[in-house]
Amino acid sequence: MKEQGGRRPHATARPATQRGLTMLSLLAWGVAIAFVGLIALRVFPTVNEYWTILRTVNKVANEGGSTVPEIRAAFEKQKQIEYSITSVSAQDLQITKVNDKVVVSFAYDKQVPLFGPAFLLIKYEGKSK
Repeated sequence: MKEQGGRRPHATARPATQRGLTMLSLLAWGVAIAFVGLIALRVFPTVNEYWTILRTVNKVANEGGSTVPEIRAAFEKQKQIEYSITSVSAQDLQITKVNDKVVVSFAYDKQVPLFGPAFLLIKYEGKSK
């Protein structure tokens, strides 16, 4: 097949463009992923401790007793079993009654060291259901 003028048509008029990452962008993505991973590894134990405290507070509010000293004693007993609870003591609990139901609440701050003088401050709070 010939076109007018005696030239043959080309299958592609221009070369295909290359796609992908340059070495610099790959390095930037690697640093960003490493930084997010570092933060996740440092924060996960504090989140796990918060979940443990929340489970313990729910258990104590439902089964721990009806007076403030009984609830505090039950929390201390559970705290001895759950060795991961270090941020909250029985004295830090706010214990109230709402419609004849015991409600135990807590709040605390956790500083997570990242690197050098940089820290991440996380404020946790929760209450029994």
